[in-house]
Amino acid sequence: FPYSALQLAASRRLVTLFTDELGHVSHWGAITAGSLAGMVATVVTYPTDVIKTRLIVQNRLEPSYEGILHAFCKIKHQEGFLALYRGVSPAILGAVPFSAGSFFVYINLDKIWQEPIIHFTPLQNFINGCVAAGVAQTLSFPFETVKRKMQAQSPWLPHYGAVDVHFTGMTDCFRQTVKNKGVLGLWSGLTPSLLKIVPYFGVMFSTFEFCKRVCLYRNGYIESPLSYKLTPGVDQSLQPQELRELKLLRRGNFEPRKSAFEN
Repeated sequence: FPYSALQLAASRRLVTLFTDELGHVSHWGAITAGSLAGMVATVVTYPTDVIKTRLIVQNRLEPSYEGILHAFCKIKHQEGFLALYRGVSPAILGAVPFSAGSFFVYINLDKIWQEPIIHFTPLQNFINGCVAAGVAQTLSFPFETVKRKMQAQSPWLPHYGAVDVHFTGMTDCFRQTVKNKGVLGLWSGLTPSLLKIVPYFGVMFSTFEFCKRVCLYRNGYIESPLSYKLTPGVDQSLQPQELRELKLLRRGNFEPRKSAFEN
């Protein structure tokens, strides 16, 4: 919840940096603003991700942590505050291939379906979200693997957190993983990750597109939320408030005036 809230707030602030004089944002600008917003949210909420990993990898028969608050205090006391940010570098770097993969799929959707994006059905939007998430997660997964290993490794945990390789930093973690597990070891665990993230993004993407259509319909830009057919005679460049004011002005001009006798 805090991650999504921070990402949305940061994105609304950052997108203004990539807006031109007419209020338009390019695809690259939107992707860049979204990536930067994701990085901000990642840095702020990263300690909770470290705690989650520690709670997952600990031995349930002899647990090292009793809960979220206990894990936070114990990690901070034993390993220092910076231990709560162990692995943040690959998490931030992984946002680059993730965003690039998503953008690559997005700009080629019309070529894949051989029709304009505005004509996509909810099922097509769901498939688009699944494909974009699958490609992006596959490209960025090596950074995810290294991040989890760095989060789990700790001299205060039994067997150093049960990490299969020992390392001294992000670069060394990449090197040791490839040395001991091979290149494909960087993609170990990709399948269960895809089973989680692919339908998640499919539902999120299709829901977002449908909600966008509902908002466009309620503001009078399109004739129906089930299609992107534009409303005849409506200037699509107008802001919602400007469009409402124009409707009120037109309604006032076309209403029959009362005679002096009726007044």
